[in-house]
Amino acid sequence: MKIKQNVGDLDKKVRIILGVITVFLATQVADWPRWVLLAVGLILIATGLIGFCGLYSLFEINTCRKK
Repeated sequence: MKIKQNVGDLDKKVRIILGVITVFLATQVADWPRWVLLAVGLILIATGLIGFCGLYSLFEINTCRKK
């Protein structure tokens, strides 16, 4: 089963960069905010690498260029 991508190239790059920054910030804080930041950062990185965002699908958003 192939996942239909709905995250464009620029969107992917921004997600990965923001994800890495968020994961780094998670190492700088303590207690529960660490886990929230870590989860958000990992989700951003994963959606950037995979090219699919569930929320985009839910709201019918597609940032991929049309071929």
